[in-house]
Amino acid sequence: MRDLTLASGEAGAPCRWDWGAELSICPSCPQAQQAKFLSDVENELEELAVTIAQAKKMVELIKGAATKERERFEKLFAEASEVLAAFQKEVAGFIEDGERFMLGEAEADLRWKEERRAKLAQCKQNLENVPSTDTIYFLQEFQALKVAMEENLSPALSFQNELNFTKCTQGVSAVKDVLSAACKKQWDHLQGKGIDGLKFQETEEELAESRFPDKSNNPACLESRDYFLKFAFIIDLDSDTADKFIQLFGTKGAKRVLCPIPYPESPTRFINCEQVLGENLMNRGNYYWEVELIDGWVSIGVIAEDFNPQVSYNYSRLGRNEKSCCLQWNGQNYVAWFGGCKSVIQQPFFHTIGVFLEYSERALTFYGVKDSKMTCLQQLKVSHLAKGQFDPFQNKINQQFASLFLYKLKPAFFLESVDAHLQIGPLKKDCVSVLKRR
Repeated sequence: MRDLTLASGEAGAPCRWDWGAELSICPSCPQAQQAKFLSDVENELEELAVTIAQAKKMVELIKGAATKERERFEKLFAEASEVLAAFQKEVAGFIEDGERFMLGEAEADLRWKEERRAKLAQCKQNLENVPSTDTIYFLQEFQALKVAMEENLSPALSFQNELNFTKCTQGVSAVKDVLSAACKKQWDHLQGKGIDGLKFQETEEELAESRFPDKSNNPACLESRDYFLKFAFIIDLDSDTADKFIQLFGTKGAKRVLCPIPYPESPTRFINCEQVLGENLMNRGNYYWEVELIDGWVSIGVIAEDFNPQVSYNYSRLGRNEKSCCLQWNGQNYVAWFGGCKSVIQQPFFHTIGVFLEYSERALTFYGVKDSKMTCLQQLKVSHLAKGQFDPFQNKINQQFASLFLYKLKPAFFLESVDAHLQIGPLKKDCVSVLKRR
C-alpha cells in the first residue's frame, strides 16, 4: 500500500492529502465545502437567469395576446353596436314613415267626413227653414240636399285593418331574445360549464336545426317543381261554401266584391267571413296545389271538414282557430297562422304559391314558385325546440297541430281585403299525369 502522509501547506491554504504522487483537497476542510457551495450557487444563478428570461417572454406573450384579443373583441363589439344602432334607426324610421303616411290618410279621411257631415247638416237645416208656401225654394234646397247625399266619394285608405308599424315590437323582441340566448350560451361556453368545444358546436347545430328543420333528406325540400307535380291535386271551389261577398269564376277563380251575391242558403256557407273552400277532401297520402295571387290580401290553407262556417268573424278566419291554418299575404309580407298565433316570414313576393300537404307526416309546407324553382316559405310540423329556446308559434304547433289531422281536411281560401283576387293555378299537364283524388 501507499503511505499516507499529511502535507501541511502555508497558513490559510487548504489541507492536502498525499496519496502517493497525487494530491487532493481534503473533503472535510471548510474551504472545500465553501467552494462546492459557491459552485452550486453559481449553477443556480445561471439556471434562474435562463428561466427568468423564459418567464419574461411568457409574461410579454400573455400581455400581447390579451391586448390583441381585447382590441379584436372591442372592434367586434363596436361593429355589433353599429349593426344594432343601424337596426334601431331603421325600425324608428319605419315607425315614423308608417305613422306619417297612415296618419296623413286617416286625417284626410277624418276631415272629409267632418266636412261632409257639416254640409249635410247645413243642407238639412236650410231645407227645414224653407217656408211651407215657397215650393220653388223648397225644391231647390231639396235638390241641394240630394246632391250632397250623393257625393259619397270618400278617399279610399290604402292600408286596411292592420297598422304595419305595430309589428316593430315583435321584431325587436325576437332580436333581443336571440341575442340574449346567444350571449348566455357563449358565456357558458367560455366558462366551460360542462361542455367542450365539440359538444358546444353540436348544441349550436341542434339549436339551428330546431328553428329551421333540416329537410335535406326529405324530397319535399328539393328545389325542382317536378317532384311536387307527381302529387298534383285538382281543386274545385265549392260554391255552397262561398261567402256572399265572394264572386266565383267557374270553379277556379274567386274575387271579393262589394255587392252581395244572392247565393242560395246552405249550411256549409260562410256568413261572417269572406272565405271559400275546395270541395275536395284530403285524408291520406300527399297533395300538392298552386294558387296565383292576383290582387289584395289573400290567405291560403286547409281547414277541418266539420268546421262550423257560421261562427263569429274573429274565430272563423283561417288560422285563428285550432281547426285551420294558413299562409297570409298582407301586402307587405307573408305570415303563417295557426290557433291564433302567427309567424312573420321575411321573403319577397311570389305571384304563385305552392301548397304541399303530407297527411301521413302531419306536415303542411308553403312554397314560393317561380319558373321551376321552389322556395320554402314556411313548414308547419311538430319540431321540438332546443333547451332554453322560446318560440310561441312553434310551441303552438307542437301542442295542437297534430290534432288537426284527426279530421278530413279541405283546401281553404280567405279573401281578406276588398280587392282580393285569386286563381287556382293550372298545373302543367306535360310535367305529370294529374289524377283527381276522391
